Amino acid sequence: MATVAGLVSFTTIDYPGCLAAVVFFKGCPLRCPFCHNPGLQENDGVGEMTWSDALSFLSARKGKLDGVVLSGGEPLMQPDIVEIAQQVKELGFKVGVHTSGVYPDKLRKMAPYIDWVGLDIKAPWDKYDEVCGRPKMSDKVKESLAFLLDQGISFEARTTCDPDCLTPADVLAIAKELKADGVKNYAMQHYRTFDGDKHPPEQSAINQFFTVDALAPIKKEFPNLIIR
Repeated sequence: MATVAGLVSFTTIDYPGCLAAVVFFKGCPLRCPFCHNPGLQENDGVGEMTWSDALSFLSARKGKLDGVVLSGGEPLMQPDIVEIAQQVKELGFKVGVHTSGVYPDKLRKMAPYIDWVGLDIKAPWDKYDEVCGRPKMSDKVKESLAFLLDQGISFEARTTCDPDCLTPADVLAIAKELKADGVKNYAMQHYRTFDGDKHPPEQSAINQFFTVDALAPIKKEFPNLIIR
């Protein structure tokens, strides 16, 4: 059974172009130091609500929301996430997913029910293991990326710019790799502090990713670069 960590009833930023609710699930195999929801990395099996309760809430929001985002944690870690996506779709909602891409097989099974994906690209491929805290993840993410491109599923690739893990040169390398693969939508995300953040970087270090000089070569790859 899925472990639901919480639910946001209304958002305009988690699913581009849609008014949506977000359901958060516990559990993630990665240990990225910039994780905005580190409290959801472990799955203790104790949820804030049952999935049945969340589904009932969403059912009552039909006609008021465009979509529902499945987030986490890593939502694809849930054993019944395919059925969850199907149930949300059957309510008439668009289904969005926030994922690290490390479960490509699960992503394939969910594809009939998915309308949009936010795919985290943590680092250049040669730094992936170091940044995400677990070995042999880059090949899985590449597989998910290739699947989304092949199937024509709407998605956004995005990178959190943590100066303790990445440099502006790293982000430019990511952008060039993604553009070469055929990615159309890329977002750069500011590092944001979180509860329990023991070593937040200096704001000046975060800002280095977003200077005119740093952004210019990336915008050559992605003229409609998203910054958030």
